[in-house]
Amino acid sequence: MGKTRTRSRASTYSRVVSGASGRVLVVDDNRVIRQLIRVNLELEGFEVVTAGDGAECLEVVREVRPDVVTLDVVMPRLDGLRTAARLREDPATRHLPVAIISACTQYEVESGIAAGVDAFLAKPFEPADLVRLVRRLTGCDGPPVVEDRRGAGRAGSARG
Repeated sequence: MGKTRTRSRASTYSRVVSGASGRVLVVDDNRVIRQLIRVNLELEGFEVVTAGDGAECLEVVREVRPDVVTLDVVMPRLDGLRTAARLREDPATRHLPVAIISACTQYEVESGIAAGVDAFLAKPFEPADLVRLVRRLTGCDGPPVVEDRRGAGRAGSARG
């Protein structure tokens, strides 16, 4: 019996975790990356909700009320930078911490900071760096942080 594939809209994943450290909305069009991020965060006690692109993120963000949103940059329908900008324009999500998890160019980092992104994590990343980044975003509000592949954070220019 062979496997069949259908190209339907990715369904939102949500699992309620009692006593969770916080709720994270993970947005990436790659199912494998979404699952990788989800598993690593759930292992550290976070409740995780996923979405397949920026448009879906904007549909579910008010419903799930996450503590942090992680976004890929390149996604169909609505990319991560435009999604971040829309989250910042909405009074209900204006102060929601947003991290870009992507193989970002310097231009994308600069554009992300201008759009109000709080932190960046370069793909490929170490799971410990991901967890550290999400913990930092759920616990404090500082300047944008760029995590490089060695896990050393550099503070970026603060958004205004």
